[in-house]
Amino acid sequence: MHFGIRSISVVEVFFMPSLFDPAAIVDQIRSQSSEIFERITKTFVGDAEPLRDGTEFDPVTLPRDLAAHSNVQTEWWYYTGHFSTDTGREFGFELVFFKRRTDEDRFAVVPLRLIGNPFYFAHFALTDKIGKSFRYSHRKSANGPLDMPASAAETHYYLNVGDWSVRESNGIHILRASLDSGTTFEASLKPEKSVVLNGEGGVSYKDEGQASRYFAYTRMSVDGNLLAKGTSEHFTGSAWMDREFGTWSPTENQMGWDWFSIQLDNGCELMCYQLRNGKGEASSYSSGTFVDENGSVTPLSVVDFTISPIAFWKSPRSEAEYPGLWKIEVPRQGLDLTVTAIVEDQELDTRGSTMIIYWEGACEVNGSAGGATVSGDAYVELVGYDRSHESPNLAYFLVGNPAELLSIIGIK
Repeated sequence: MHFGIRSISVVEVFFMPSLFDPAAIVDQIRSQSSEIFERITKTFVGDAEPLRDGTEFDPVTLPRDLAAHSNVQTEWWYYTGHFSTDTGREFGFELVFFKRRTDEDRFAVVPLRLIGNPFYFAHFALTDKIGKSFRYSHRKSANGPLDMPASAAETHYYLNVGDWSVRESNGIHILRASLDSGTTFEASLKPEKSVVLNGEGGVSYKDEGQASRYFAYTRMSVDGNLLAKGTSEHFTGSAWMDREFGTWSPTENQMGWDWFSIQLDNGCELMCYQLRNGKGEASSYSSGTFVDENGSVTPLSVVDFTISPIAFWKSPRSEAEYPGLWKIEVPRQGLDLTVTAIVEDQELDTRGSTMIIYWEGACEVNGSAGGATVSGDAYVELVGYDRSHESPNLAYFLVGNPAELLSIIGIK
């Protein structure tokens, strides 16, 4: 009696390459492990939900779409801006909140929804333009036992990850965030122009059949305070808010991007981004939007603008090489602009939250518009130059950068 295990002949062994192929053995173990973890996940947290429900290409509806959605995979609320304090200091800032449904996400064989669903993330960064320094912080929460509380309201505009938050009151966006060094940022942002729907009625295609809903407030007045070491420093300035949400799949045409938000001193704004494919070439789905001084909006396709990198900076940490100086031309609008990073090193390592290393920073703009000299401020986001996200590290995600963790607890 073999108790259900039959004997294997010499001929069968000869024709079973998996017995001699390490890769096949690993694949088999991975497949079996994946099935085991999926059964465990279903037992404890239930089935994954399909997030494509037929609304992926619906136009933006406001004010409803400013609030969060339960039926999308990814959504974010992105603020960038520039401000000056009453004491003459000048800064750029980035504050972004993300919400991610993890139904389709895995760490190797482990479904991420076993750890949390949804996850909330937030990044905050300050660039000291005069001091030429850059500081940032990031956090995450799935509202687990050890997590800070997080939420994203679906009936009104309110987000928080711990004590970082953004909310709307009578049309004013109220932001709060902080750095680990003890600096707290609080600001009120008021839209100075009507909302801009990017793409087709707010539907922004990233590839065939893949789209997000995307709108922006391209110019918002800023009034706020920096709080540090028991003192408050008042500031004013201008900001930009991007809102994107949806369920889409990454493709070969979305391996990275270079995104620009530009506010010119003639009252106009330009948003443009260049999606890159696996060969580093610009995708035909790259696009943009031009807003004139009166708020009139002109959509831009990939043939309407060019983004040409001129100089580069190599990160000493990730060894990724990023552009830091660009030429942007939009012939239809008579724009010939040079965009320059104010600080070379504005790289964020967020492998402990959104699992990527990227560059996002304050930049200055100079050039011409319709033959007249213009200047302005910009923010640039560069994603995909570092590829560490293709091999995500579960330990990094759970506890963050080990070097940062040791530094926090006082171990060099």
